[in-house]
Amino acid sequence: MIGITVLGATGSIGVSTLDVLSRHPDRYHIVALTANNDVERLYQQCLAHRPAYAVMADADAAQRLRARLHPQHPDIEILSGITGLETVAALPQVDYVMAAIVGAAGLLPTLAAARSGKRVMLANKEALVMAGQIFMDEIRRHNAELLPVDSEHNAIFQSMPTDITAGLDAAGVQRILLTASGGPFRTLALSKLHDVTPDQACAHPNWVMGRKISVDSATMMNKGLEVIEACWLFNATPDRIEVVLHPQSVVHSMVEYKDGSILAQLGSPDMRTPIAYALAWPERIDSGVTPLNLFDIGRLDFERPDLTRFPCLRLAYEAMQAGGTAAAILNAANEVAVAAFLAGKLKFTAIAAVVETTLANVSAHAAISLEVVLADDALARESAQRSIADAMQSRGANVLQGRGAI
Repeated sequence: MIGITVLGATGSIGVSTLDVLSRHPDRYHIVALTANNDVERLYQQCLAHRPAYAVMADADAAQRLRARLHPQHPDIEILSGITGLETVAALPQVDYVMAAIVGAAGLLPTLAAARSGKRVMLANKEALVMAGQIFMDEIRRHNAELLPVDSEHNAIFQSMPTDITAGLDAAGVQRILLTASGGPFRTLALSKLHDVTPDQACAHPNWVMGRKISVDSATMMNKGLEVIEACWLFNATPDRIEVVLHPQSVVHSMVEYKDGSILAQLGSPDMRTPIAYALAWPERIDSGVTPLNLFDIGRLDFERPDLTRFPCLRLAYEAMQAGGTAAAILNAANEVAVAAFLAGKLKFTAIAAVVETTLANVSAHAAISLEVVLADDALARESAQRSIADAMQSRGANVLQGRGAI
């Protein structure tokens, strides 16, 4: 029996992971489940899966879960905070860790899993965006396994040679083609982007995702973060990764080889496929996904992304090319800006403006340690918050209206 910790069990990736695991009770044993503050959902998951540990990132939520759960199941140990998350990521009885906590909050527990030599099934792209070199060094140093769960990176992994440590050229790879649906606003008139609502931004045409990731998909920041992640995962430079808009979300990504071959992974837009692949690799197991019917699909379309419509994609490429902590600064500013947009404090088109201004105001440093990365992350969040607060105070500030720089 393979022991599993699911970090971020109540999110969309966590729920899908539990669905796949429930199909193979003779193969996998759930050791720990974690959540941020969704007590009710984690409580129900604990009843269904009976983990040895349950962790709430929020201490007050942990108290509420304990009061709810312990009268029925006092054997489930309840922990809280970052210490609790790191603990269950490194437990000796855990073999695999699904790293599905959204945002920078997932960095430290994911690093703890790497340092404990686990199979890290990486759905938290921020671990690589913020601290790519540090994270990859820890994976190698502790002989951990790293399996990408993002559908695009999982597709690339399936289309790549087994060993690409020597780089793309040695593997005969010309470039990586990273597909993107284009989100809900791919064809919306540019003049209408300014006034889109959070609910509209979260209505992804193909995928069921959390609200933050849905907004990132709508701005294509999510794809920009995936470009950065792909650079670290596949030992590639940004110029070897091309983003391709593919509205059907059937081709999940492609790898072009020097002989002219292009290998692609196709499938229904369902995260259970890459989750099952990461769980069972190098084998294959049932995921519960409805098979893809190519006759129903009928056609596959591909387009170049418009960087005027999607400035966040440009900013991500620039941050990766800049190196150091620039990507961490980009990510931090984006998290703050998206939270403000979802709270109704910022216009959709202003998200990119906040990120660009923050990149200009916060100097990047060489990412020589986790302390340096986290320090610049904090500075970026403070800078982004100031930009948003100034805009809200002036009411007519450019960033709030999404009309140019602050």
